[in-house]
Formats: sequence, C-alpha cells, structure tokens
Amino acid sequence: MRSGKFIVLLLMFMIMAGCGGGGGGASKTLASIAITPENPSIALNGVQQFTATGTFSDGTMQDLTSSVTWSSSNTNTVVATISNTAGSNGTAAAVAAGMTTIRATSGNVSASTTLTVSSETLNSIALQPASPTVAVGGTQQFSATGTFSDGTTQDLTSSVTWSSSSTNTNTAVATISNTAGSNGAATAVAAGTATITATMAVSQPIAGNISGTANLTVVAGGSGGQANVLPITVNGSLCSSGSYPNKPCVSVTVCTPGTSNCQTITDILLDTGSYGLRIFNQALNQTLRVSLTPVASGSGQLAECVSFGDNSSEWGPVQMASVVLGGEPAVQIPIHVVNYNSFGGPPGKSGCTSSNSIPDTSPSEAGFNGILGVGLMVQDCGTNCTSSSINVNPQQYYACNGSACSWTAVSLANQVQNPVAMLPANTNGVADNNGVIVELPGIGANGAASVDGSLVLGIGTQSDNTPSRQVAAYSASVASGTAEFTTSTSFGGTSSASLIDSGSNALYFYDPNLPLDSSGTWYCPASTTQLSATNTGSSGSPSATVTFQVGNYNSFHASSYSVFNLGGYSSFDEGFDWGLPFFLGRNVFMGFEGMQSNLGTGPYWAY
Repeated sequence: MRSGKFIVLLLMFMIMAGCGGGGGGASKTLASIAITPENPSIALNGVQQFTATGTFSDGTMQDLTSSVTWSSSNTNTVVATISNTAGSNGTAAAVAAGMTTIRATSGNVSASTTLTVSSETLNSIALQPASPTVAVGGTQQFSATGTFSDGTTQDLTSSVTWSSSSTNTNTAVATISNTAGSNGAATAVAAGTATITATMAVSQPIAGNISGTANLTVVAGGSGGQANVLPITVNGSLCSSGSYPNKPCVSVTVCTPGTSNCQTITDILLDTGSYGLRIFNQALNQTLRVSLTPVASGSGQLAECVSFGDNSSEWGPVQMASVVLGGEPAVQIPIHVVNYNSFGGPPGKSGCTSSNSIPDTSPSEAGFNGILGVGLMVQDCGTNCTSSSINVNPQQYYACNGSACSWTAVSLANQVQNPVAMLPANTNGVADNNGVIVELPGIGANGAASVDGSLVLGIGTQSDNTPSRQVAAYSASVASGTAEFTTSTSFGGTSSASLIDSGSNALYFYDPNLPLDSSGTWYCPASTTQLSATNTGSSGSPSATVTFQVGNYNSFHASSYSVFNLGGYSSFDEGFDWGLPFFLGRNVFMGFEGMQSNLGTGPYWAY
C-alpha cells in the first residue's frame, strides 16, 4: 500500500527529464563508452549479446548499442563475428576457439573488451515446455537450451532461429517471434497442432544446422477449459496507441443484463493491485450502446470514488452489468462507470476524498479505457465499507440524489465485485473463480517493443491452470482493505510492507545507493543492475529471494521500446511494490480471499 491509499495502482508520469542532467540548451558531446558484459567467455558456436552505454559531457547516459559500430579482431584466425545489423546490433557469434577484441566505436570515441571462445561444440538443443496447450489468442513462451560437448549448457533462446509449422494446410496454427526481447514467444492463431523449431547454424565439427523441436497444441476458445484464457498484450495490440510503458492490456465484453446487446472494449488495464471492473463512460458511448441499471442507495443512486497511489482517482455511478471474460459464462455484477460529470462531479471537485487526489475526466487523461481489477479481494472494499463507523469506513461509496452526494455504508452485494471471483460454473460444471494466473514472457536487458501473454482464470480447476510442484504460495493479508504480504519484503537490510501489482508499471522501492533522474522519480544506474529481495508470508509460509534487474530510465526513454525493467523511487515508509517487471518471465498466481485451490486457501500470491 502506498501513500495510505485504499487501492494501489501506479501509473507512469511521462517525465521528460534525463538522468543526472538538468535543462539548458547547451550541446553535449560523447565522453566515453562502456561495454557490458566485460571479458565474457562462451562456447564454440555460442553467441554473446554486448551492450554499449555512452556517457556524455553533461553527465547523462544513453544506450548506444544500435548506433555504435561494432568490430571483432584478433591476431590470427577469425574467432568471432559481431553484428551491425538492425535488431541484432552487438550480437557476437563464436567461430573458432581463441580470444578476440570486441570494440564499439562512435566517431572518435571507442571502448573494447575481450571475448574468449572455448573449444567446446554444440551437440543438441532442447525446448521447454515440450508439449504445452494454449487457447486461440493466447501465447506461450518457449526457451532453448544448448548442451555442449563438455556437458555444459547455455540458454540459446535469443540466438537460435525460431520457426513454426502446422498440420493445418491452409491456416497457420501459431506464429513465433524472432524479435529481440520476445524471441521464442509463440502466438496461437487457430486450432490445431504446431511444431515449434529452434535452429542454430554450426561450423564445427562439420557445417550444418542443429535443431530442437516442441509440439504446441492450440484449442479454440470455449472448447473445454480453454475458455478461461484471456490474451494480454503489454503495449501491444490490445492497448491504445501511444500508451505509457509497461502497460498490460486485456479486453472485456460488457452487456445489458439479460440481453445480447454487448460491447467488447479493449485498452483495459489489467491490475492485480485493485479489485473490480471500472469502465469510462466515454468508452461505453459507442454506436452499440449498452444500457446499464443504476444500483440504488436509499432513495438515490450509489456512486463510488477510488483513489490510487499516483494521486489519481475515479468517480462515477455503480451500475449492474453482464460481464463476459474470454469464453466463460456471463456474470452479472456491479461495476464502476467512471464519469467525472455524474451527480454534478465528485465531492469537492478537487478530489473524491480528503487525500487531494485528482479525478480523471477521460480515457486519454487516465491512459486507458478502464481497469480490470483481479487482485486478492472479492469486493473492492469488503467489510470496511459495510460499517457505518467513520473510523473504519474509507468513505469511498456515496448515496447521491441529484447533485447532492453523501458518504454511505454499502453491503457486500452492492460493492464493485472482482468479476473473476463471481464466475459461475461452466458447461462442464467447473467454476474458474478461485484465482487467476498472469503469464508473461521475459525480456532482454534492453527491453522489448511489446510482449504477449495470457490471463488464465482459475487455479487448479482445469488442465491449463494446474500449478507445477515448483510453485510456492506466499500468504497475504486483506484485513485493512488492501493486499499485502502477511510479513514483509526484506531489501537492503530492512523490511517493509509489500505487494505484487501488475497495475504499477515499475518496481517501486527505496534504495539510497541507486542514482535517480533529475525529477527524483526513476532509478538510473550506469548499467543494468541486478538486485535481490526476500518475500516472506505468515508462519508456515516460505521465504524466497527474488532477483530482479533495474535498468537506466534515460536509456529506456531514448529507445523506441515500451517494455522495460524499470525501477521507481519509493520512500522507505511506502514499502516495496512489485510492479509489472516482476511478472516478466514468471507465471504469477493470485489466490482470492477465502477460496481454496491446491495451493491453499486465499489470499495468497504464488510463483
């Protein structure tokens, strides 16, 4: 929980200031270049991605990997080549055993490091997972591991060439990415079976190709348990153009209750740090207009104001809607229709509560059409809001008559509901309502243009949402109306409250040793920095150390990518917020409060 807010959602302010530098119109010059990693070793036929970071005369830093000229030289035979081709700049490929000097040059400034190539050769490539199943529209991240002649292994995911072939003669079953940052990410296109192949050209001991394969089964949405999968795009096709970085988007279908008058809305922020569906009125105001029923409060209508950790807030009526998620049965629940002008505007106009929050007036101002809150709570306020005690109730619900609105207590049934928790049983008699899984592929150190993943509904209810034995659950508490680890996250020798929140677009934490940009908002280490923290649940729950990376905000901001390992400053008393970067490369489980699965009884996070 940040800044004492009741619901946590952190959005990125698009701060234009660079790291370590101020304004001014003086020109700057490149002072030096640093190459990472320094003096690495790889096996014969292996690859190594190098990164060049430039430091300028004003102290600012910038990723120059794609703009410097790369070269490889040695005194005898060619040991390794290195690419200057767009998309693979700085990728060195081993050719022969020995040592070579890798150099990055920009104008009169250059830097070098040594690459050592061992005499071992690539014997085989294995893909994981070997035979996954996903629904149409879903994604599956594959990894490629090479085994070498000395028995060692190496991750080759970003260096092999990926391909997909299918049993369908007319329609591709799946596509797979060879784009830097999303290598090996397959997208399911049509029902059928696809053979996923990873290939690497080798010259030793003889010239040829070494390949590994896996089988990907794609089922139609609504077939069996696969109706419980919703596609996620992080800054991809389901997001609006020009979205802020690290924004996970899904689509939902909203219908007039009891009718087939429905509208599918994209650019819905997937948020595991809040609870319930919120849709901007402007997003509903389309040619196909759905009509929603207001929820009564006394002689008036129920309205809600929620405040978020970035000091924004959403105001508007609570209305009944029929909501469809993926191919699941429709569920009729109260949702929050965000409308700044409803009931004469939010109380006080300056903000919904006494927190001086600023209400969003439109999707363009907020940065999304709505929010799908699938965090650990079943309602967005719980028993705190059923109380009429001003010392307990956070005062986020209001009874409105005309333009007169006053704070009110509200029953659990009339609160905005987590729609997944309300799902009824499907045609197979299974209710996927005890939690969700967010599945997103990992990215490279330089980021990615976008990534595709899946929101899987239910935990242990279907073949596609059964956790592996390696998944561990960490208990959480929702007693205060927020979700936090029951104990804490330990980082830098201290412990603080913490949560896992896909709606936060960065990892927010306190580290006095990392440099900040001139706004004091974003961390800017000279090169990508690996850190670690320990999450602990209640007594009997495990403790686990999580390693994570924080890159340079200025380098991210200067690139054309939108998905990064971004770190943001949080004061010590605001705790540790595991935002969107935590989800990249992990399957993260959210077990809802009071509901059981084979991971235990919620609330819990698991990964």
